Amino acid sequence: MKKRNIVIHFVVLLVLIATFATLATAAPKATRESAGELIDDSVITTKVKALLAKDAFLKSFQISVETYQGTVQLSGFVNSQKAVDKAGSITKSVKGVKSIKNDLIVK
Repeated sequence: MKKRNIVIHFVVLLVLIATFATLATAAPKATRESAGELIDDSVITTKVKALLAKDAFLKSFQISVETYQGTVQLSGFVNSQKAVDKAGSITKSVKGVKSIKNDLIVK
């Protein structure tokens, strides 16, 4: 009887180990941002928007700012290449910005 219980416990343990091993290898890979990355991106976006709005030269333009995994995308219309360059340099100054996709269009 005692030997039978040991065998049963051993078999149950093996089944549990096999189940967890299968679940661990079959887990889908994360393709979306984690909560921490999402918060970091929103902080970067907020800082960039605030700096652009504070700049006397750029505050008259409507520049959209979006951030995904540290890459900041600037979009909108400005009236000179100087404005495009200045918006890019302001964006680079924000901590956490990994790269910039400057899609500002000179009209």
